[in-house]
Amino acid sequence: MKLILAIIKPFKLEEVRDALSGIGVQGMTVTEVKGFGRQKGQTEIYRGAEYTTNLIPKVKVEIVVSDDLAPRVTETIQQAASTGTIGDGKLFVIDVEQAVRIRTGELDEAAI
Repeated sequence: MKLILAIIKPFKLEEVRDALSGIGVQGMTVTEVKGFGRQKGQTEIYRGAEYTTNLIPKVKVEIVVSDDLAPRVTETIQQAASTGTIGDGKLFVIDVEQAVRIRTGELDEAAI
């Protein structure tokens, strides 16, 4: 099993969710996060005053899938989240040793 972490622009979340549903992904965890990469922050205007923020709002999507589905999920996220501009985000794929469904005690792929 693989844990796929995607850090994406917030306005791309629905497009990513719809694309993943289209390939059979049944669940995900979404968290609002802030961070920076090569963008190094941004300048915004609030009530007429200009200010610079070092942390950009992003969304973190976490999905656990079977090993054979992982490449398709990463490709789907990359296509759906891309705007072609800096700050589109990152994808990380991490091995998952075990998964347990708390309610039933099912293990591994049966739990996801």
